[in-house]
Amino acid sequence: MVRPGRERLSGRVEVDKTSLGGMEEGVRGRETFKKALVVVAVQEDGNGIGRIRMRRIPDASAGSLLPFVESTVEPGSVIHTDGWSGYAGLEGRGYRHDVTVLKRSKASASGLLPRVHRVASLLKRWILGTHQGAVSPEHLDSYLDEFTFRFNRRTSRSRGKLFYRLMQNAMAVEPAPYKDVIKGIRGPSRQNHNI
Repeated sequence: MVRPGRERLSGRVEVDKTSLGGMEEGVRGRETFKKALVVVAVQEDGNGIGRIRMRRIPDASAGSLLPFVESTVEPGSVIHTDGWSGYAGLEGRGYRHDVTVLKRSKASASGLLPRVHRVASLLKRWILGTHQGAVSPEHLDSYLDEFTFRFNRRTSRSRGKLFYRLMQNAMAVEPAPYKDVIKGIRGPSRQNHNI
């Protein structure tokens, strides 16, 4: 469902991480052993939400976050993030970096980065509602692509074009054997997460 050569996000873009999976005992903060970590980028459209991109990442390091931003956001764009150190190298890569540190603000995380938190919430609700929370770790990347495809076309006035665009994409890419789908040809590594 990913169109080859699709345009990157531009303008002002919120970026943050979220984790997918159930409760874990004995872990705090960003630490996780069973959950899948997903980075989400949301293009601002005035007070609303524009296009989105998301990808599963192995960890919240700069080595995982910066390549995601470079592949999904046009250089020269403003990247709005929280104060996490993994985003520290953005300015050296051609982006303007707007940092809002949660600890210094009286607002909640969802108040500081409202668009990205709304998209993460909608993703989790979609997985729980549509898929009854039964998204297997092997297929998570495909589900993220589906959610992105549907979300970015949510305001389409021509519903028939969704199927047309899907068929265009199917004809533009090589077939993906099942072993490549579960192997995660896009991601650097597959971790054993329970979703």
